[in-house]
Amino acid sequence: MVADRAALRHNIDTMAGFAREYGMELAPHAKTTMAPALLADQLEAGAWGFTVATPSQALILREHGIERIMLANEIVDPAGLRTIAAELERDPSFEFLCFADSVAQIEIMSRHAGARPFRVLAELGQPGGRGGCRTVAGLLDVAAAAQAAPGVELAGVGGYEGTLDTADQVRAYLGDMREALDHLRVRDPILSVGGSMWFDVIGRELADCQARVLLRSGAYITHDDGIYRERTPYNRIAGELRPALEIWAHVLTTPEPGMTIVGFGKRDAPYDEGLPVPKAVRRADGESSPVKGEVVKMWDQHALLTGENDLRPGDLVSFGISHPCTAFDKWRVLPVVDERHVVVELIATYF
Repeated sequence: MVADRAALRHNIDTMAGFAREYGMELAPHAKTTMAPALLADQLEAGAWGFTVATPSQALILREHGIERIMLANEIVDPAGLRTIAAELERDPSFEFLCFADSVAQIEIMSRHAGARPFRVLAELGQPGGRGGCRTVAGLLDVAAAAQAAPGVELAGVGGYEGTLDTADQVRAYLGDMREALDHLRVRDPILSVGGSMWFDVIGRELADCQARVLLRSGAYITHDDGIYRERTPYNRIAGELRPALEIWAHVLTTPEPGMTIVGFGKRDAPYDEGLPVPKAVRRADGESSPVKGEVVKMWDQHALLTGENDLRPGDLVSFGISHPCTAFDKWRVLPVVDERHVVVELIATYF
């Protein structure tokens, strides 16, 4: 798997500009890449800090000097809480936020707090969704518990709209978040949302919000040729994101007409939100041309490409991927290439 340098730069600058235009701050989800070199580029473009999903991810970012981290998840792990509490006490400049959606969680956090309190965002969820209180009233109960608990400090409201299907559902959800925020007595409140499919709706709906809005979109940095190409807000608004990741693999064999076996598989490329998309073939003489067909199945180290193609064993074929959040974790080192596909940098990942 390789990353296109120009596409990475374009995507980072595009989303930084979007956040500025709508008066939001960007806290990109670092779980997408867990690549300090790319995090540095996002910080240079103006990112507030970074989002993570687990205490271990937070500690990896701390080891690489990240000073602002939002853990957009519930934490109930005593070891993780104690380690973060120690880090807060060790470094007064470290800013940390996390989600909370139950009084039981607040009690656990309080028991493991240190000298500096855990700052929490009361999370609002949706029926059938992941974490988060299912009603505004339930969220307010959690918020009250956070305000009363020693070692815990309420900072605002958080949530995730990425599982919703329509813009109307997103608008209704954001309305509930704002209603909850209106009931909180919090100085300089924070409201945090963010996937990579509805940030245009978020920008419009929260433009006049009287809170610091932290947008957590992460997959934008590489975009893709699959799920995000189909659902990006840039299909609805001016601008674009560019797919930055490609898988290159050799044709291993063409055992039957219309059947090509290529040398990559589930260990190499994401497959949870759509299979890789064939793009081009490079022959031994350097000649390149588009590739037709469809990847219909992947095994551990093999992929089945169907369709009539003049492919031969030894040909090198490139594939676009779908869902970058399960792409980077398969690689410890990622080559970055320029417009001639010359490797110009190596990026390390830390999963």
